Amino acid sequence: MATWKSRGLRGSTFEELINTTNDVYDNNNLCLIQKVPTPITPIRIDDKSRHITLAYFDKKSTVDYIGAVQGIPVCFDAKECHTDTFPLQNIHQHQIEFMEKYERQQGISFILIHYTERDCFYYLRYSELKNFWDRAETGGRKSFRLEELSKDYFFHSKPGVLVPYLDMIQKDLTERDA
Repeated sequence: MATWKSRGLRGSTFEELINTTNDVYDNNNLCLIQKVPTPITPIRIDDKSRHITLAYFDKKSTVDYIGAVQGIPVCFDAKECHTDTFPLQNIHQHQIEFMEKYERQQGISFILIHYTERDCFYYLRYSELKNFWDRAETGGRKSFRLEELSKDYFFHSKPGVLVPYLDMIQKDLTERDA
């Protein structure tokens, strides 16, 4: 059985924090955000327990979460980072393409990063991610450092909300409208 430190369950603790936050937001009619299940095809199922013991991914997934905030379409991915350098290999080309298309449809795309050693979160706007992505595609760094990020988009838990990302969406929207 896999443990929480296994590669396959990376980010599951962070996702649970987000799921709990989403429940709080939903219960307060602030937004409706759903976890997108990863599509799999079972290969082997244990007859007694009916648990899947072997499977493969059907297709490339898009992002971890999708929904609406006060009528605004939102999609985002959740990532954990244990150091001050985030490798772009943790993000896939098909995710960049999906987020770009989502933005073109007037949606908001972003990545939530949990910097575990610092115990803080970062709201990585799609435009900021795209700059780092394009830099890597043209032969530049294949990662970004904590000090390259906008100080305005770091945030922490607050009472009653474990990952208060709605505050960051509001900040993002305000800057887009400016």
